[in-house]
Amino acid sequence: MRTFIIFSLMFMNIQSAFAFDQAKILKSLQAVVMIRGYNASGGLAYGSGVVVEKDTVITNCHIFRSTKEPWVARGEDTYAIASVQADRWHDLCLVNAPNLPFTSAPIGKAAAIKRTQEVLAIGHSNGVPNPLTSAGTIKASYPFDGGKVIRSSAKFLMGASGSGIFDLEGNLLGINTFKTPGRPAYFYSLPIEWLADLQKLPVETQFPITGKAFWEEDDNKKPFFMQMAIPEINADWPKLAQVAKEWIAKEPSNSDAWYEQGIAQESLNKLNEAKTSYQQAVTLDSSNTDALFRLGVLAQVAGDKATMHEINLAIANISQELAHEYRVLVGCDASC
Repeated sequence: MRTFIIFSLMFMNIQSAFAFDQAKILKSLQAVVMIRGYNASGGLAYGSGVVVEKDTVITNCHIFRSTKEPWVARGEDTYAIASVQADRWHDLCLVNAPNLPFTSAPIGKAAAIKRTQEVLAIGHSNGVPNPLTSAGTIKASYPFDGGKVIRSSAKFLMGASGSGIFDLEGNLLGINTFKTPGRPAYFYSLPIEWLADLQKLPVETQFPITGKAFWEEDDNKKPFFMQMAIPEINADWPKLAQVAKEWIAKEPSNSDAWYEQGIAQESLNKLNEAKTSYQQAVTLDSSNTDALFRLGVLAQVAGDKATMHEINLAIANISQELAHEYRVLVGCDASC
């Protein structure tokens, strides 16, 4: 009963904003566990994980780099880890902990997520014993190595590496893994679709698990969706324009690449070029509401009420709430 009360209290901060199935989210929350282990200096390394099948937890490999005997924990209860299947490059590890008494989280489809979709990040941020829930929305999803890396506004902190990002039905969409430094920050989750390949890897029994992950590469070797993050956060528009140009050359059908180029161009006061980039972003992905918003702002600046109206209708077809935000942004009423 005490555990249920604690979990119920965690929902109080998000109930007013998000309409979700509390029973389903509670079930998924109970599938989130801690991963712990002592490092060479005697300190405690820790992270999070999600039970995905009997006696099996998915988590990040990087949390195993400094511990030889990790274990799964829930409160004061501990469960020894017997083996691991490790995809070091994608930073996903599947650990086996015999006699784990927890049910698995339902598996969703990260490939089906939509921009602006509401999500919940559930993990042991800062190493707290009970998992914390953070609400947010999908900002973008980036095709990468057969899956889609998720960027959301659902925050997670140190200790939540390996935790889950869930839809409002409690389905596991991805594994919270890395963020940009400082504040504001971008939060990234690895696609749950990579679980299928992870399950095919050889079983290992030796810890620590070492090896570089893709997101730890030198900046110029990282995926473009990562290269653009810091320039955008720091308002380094010439750098963002450079990254976007290279991204488009490599992936001309990527809507996000065109949007990023538009942001850089607009910020550099190249409004006609920005308009063209945003239009191409929407042509490639009609649900790219970020690009639609910026096109609406450019239309407002130009006094183009007809285009403002068309964009309002396009956004309303995606989300009435976003359409309201758009109308507030550009200063028009419902008729817009």
